[in-house]
Amino acid sequence: KMVLLFVIDEAWKEHLRELDELRNSVQNATYEQKDPLLIYKLESFNLFKSMIDSLNKKGIGILMRGQIPVRQANDVQQARELKRQDYSKYRTQKDDLSAHASAHAQAQNHDTREQQKTQPIRAEKRIGRNEPCPCGSGKKYKSCCGKNIQ
Repeated sequence: KMVLLFVIDEAWKEHLRELDELRNSVQNATYEQKDPLLIYKLESFNLFKSMIDSLNKKGIGILMRGQIPVRQANDVQQARELKRQDYSKYRTQKDDLSAHASAHAQAQNHDTREQQKTQPIRAEKRIGRNEPCPCGSGKKYKSCCGKNIQ
């Protein structure tokens, strides 16, 4: 990421320098019969397009040279050992299963209550000080109904 950001930053700095040179050359061309603003727009667009193309080429080149780290065989084996679970803690009796089902139902009820609590609170539309008063008097809110509100 840092290399790509550096490349983008350098390309952008160079583009700004080229735009300054273009501005100076267009100012010198005001004595010709061509419209200098139109020339500047067209040339600056072409400069930007060429900057993007070169930036894409450099970015792809950087990404193609990058290396992807590869795990060693012993790292894979250690990861498999960590994934293994101890099944002795799980219940195997039917009595335990019914108790587990009731506990699961209570947890679901608790989850639904939490979902209801997390809904956003809808605020009423606030009237601005300089908006017309909603009472219909035609005055601004600050000089009618909102006179005493600070």
